[in-house]
Amino acid sequence: MDLDRLVSTMRRLALEAGDAIMAIYDSPDFDVRAKSDASPVTAADEAADALISAGLRAAFPDVTLITEEQAASHGLRASTFLIVDPLDGTKEFIQRRGDFTVNIAYVENGVPLRGVVYAPAKGRLFYTLADGTAAEESGPFAKDSPGALHPLRVAQPDNGALMVVASKSHRDQATDDYIAKYAVRDMTSAGSSLKFCLVATGEADLYPRLGRTMEWDTAAGDAVLRGAGGHVVRFDDRTPLAYGKPGWDNPFFIAHAPGVDLR
Repeated sequence: MDLDRLVSTMRRLALEAGDAIMAIYDSPDFDVRAKSDASPVTAADEAADALISAGLRAAFPDVTLITEEQAASHGLRASTFLIVDPLDGTKEFIQRRGDFTVNIAYVENGVPLRGVVYAPAKGRLFYTLADGTAAEESGPFAKDSPGALHPLRVAQPDNGALMVVASKSHRDQATDDYIAKYAVRDMTSAGSSLKFCLVATGEADLYPRLGRTMEWDTAAGDAVLRGAGGHVVRFDDRTPLAYGKPGWDNPFFIAHAPGVDLR
């Protein structure tokens, strides 16, 4: 894989998808439908999916492509694949809260090696570079030439005063009970894969997820966090979260900066 070409392609497609999403987000109204699993979908999900899929298939025709919106891809199996959530945080999008992202990742042998997370409504763009490190780019974002890059590095946590980020739309009592095991300085909430990025930037130390997610929800943010020196581990046995699982379901997990004393 030509990693420079991969990163530039994923970045460009994420920005183009963000434009398509924002055109619908800024419109007076848009339709919301329910998918077979009862989760919501909008024209923005579908427009972003079509754009990203066409771009990735044209650039990397021999690499398996998995996307949330294309059910036919969900039965595919491969050790190397691209995985896409064209609009992560559809509920945030529908409620016009801004905490939604475009997620594109590249996985080899169960590990998300490269990823891009773009939050178009917030103007934040995070991605892994060709060398595997992670950065946040400052806007405005030109499609074919990156702007100023700011290397990302997780914070050195203080276990007596942790900063925790949790889900905005999927917060539950089990999550609150788990967070209560820690000495917490402050908490914030965020939607979509932004939570991984807040740990990657050092804005948070810990992100526990005790709820259902799919690999397309997490792969890009996981790649960014790993590139910043962080970890994403299974909740049950603390082994690294792996990708390419049958059905694409994730177990519960914990994303964290090294040095957090996991409970």
